[in-house]
Amino acid sequence: MAKINAPAPDFSGKAFHNGELKTVSLSDYKGKWVLLFFYPGDFTFICPTELGELADNYEKIKGLGAEIISVSTDSEYVHKAWHEQSEMVKKVKYPMLSDKTGKISRDYGAYIEEEGVALRGSFVIDPDGVLKAYEMHDNSIGRSSAELIRKLQAAKFVREHKGQVCPMSWKPGDKTLKPGLDLVGKI
Repeated sequence: MAKINAPAPDFSGKAFHNGELKTVSLSDYKGKWVLLFFYPGDFTFICPTELGELADNYEKIKGLGAEIISVSTDSEYVHKAWHEQSEMVKKVKYPMLSDKTGKISRDYGAYIEEEGVALRGSFVIDPDGVLKAYEMHDNSIGRSSAELIRKLQAAKFVREHKGQVCPMSWKPGDKTLKPGLDLVGKI
């Protein structure tokens, strides 16, 4: 099971990516930030809005030194068919990973056994492969790529500025805090 500040569970699987079927592993991304993005299924309702919004922000995310890997329990062939059929999903340039067995979803605590699909789970993994943040949603609640990007920016900031922490709703350029006894009771 995935835990904060522990190595993220490694995985390898087939993905549809840039018109090709290829094998994708978390270890392929060592040295980069990874946004691992679980969703319940292709050819659904909320999922294309989420993947499309991430696609719209992909260059910004890559500019932050991160990559996106989307994951569902659909096959890589279904990912290809969905990519060809949906105007929203046609924009996707990041890997769409197949988790047909549900193993990856289970390893991250995102699998719904009764349904055979993943919850809407978003995971921020640092360049060392350590899990820094995650969120899970009921499948009827869509996520915000802006919030996911903000979490990535905050995780990057604290990694690069040891001893600093980011308060609620922090965004780049906002004040941070340096934890210490002098702050107790003064915030």
